[in-house]
Amino acid sequence: MSLRRLVRLMLTAGRIADAAPPLPEAAPGRPPLLAGSLHVRHVDAGSCNGCEIEVGAAFGPVYDAERYGARLVASPRHGDAVLVTGVVTRNMLEPLRRTVAAMPEPRMVLAVGDCACSCGVFRGAIGVAGAAGDVVDVDLEVPGCPPEPGAIVEALRRVTGR
Repeated sequence: MSLRRLVRLMLTAGRIADAAPPLPEAAPGRPPLLAGSLHVRHVDAGSCNGCEIEVGAAFGPVYDAERYGARLVASPRHGDAVLVTGVVTRNMLEPLRRTVAAMPEPRMVLAVGDCACSCGVFRGAIGVAGAAGDVVDVDLEVPGCPPEPGAIVEALRRVTGR
C-alpha cells in the first residue's frame, strides 16, 4: 500500500468519535444471525498472508471493527464465527473441520479472499484440498485478492446487524 493511499484512507475513514457509516443491507428477508457482538476465530488455512494483513488492518485503529462489536479470540470455543483465509491445504483440512466443530451453535463461517472463496490462482495445485466451501459450510464470502479492510468490516457488520 502506498503512503499516499494510506494517508487518504486515514483522512476519509473518520474519527472514532464520528457516527458510524450507514449499516450495509442485510441479506433480504434474513435478520442478523448473531446480533450484537461477534467473537471471531481467524484460521489461516494456507494463504499467502495478503488477506491476513487486510484482516489486521480491519481490526486496527483506522477501520476499527471492534467498534461494531467484532472481536478476535484465540480459542474456537470462545468464538461465534470462523474467518477463513487462504486455500485449504491438505495439512489444514482436518484442523479447519475441528475448529468449526469446536464452536458452539449458532456459528458462522466467513470465507475471506478469492482463495478461500474459490481457490483463486491456486486451483488445482498439488497441495490444495479446495476452497473453504468445499470443506465446511460457508455462510458469507468476501471476495478480493486481497479484499479491502472496509469490505471485511462490512461483512462483519452484516453478521452483527450493527
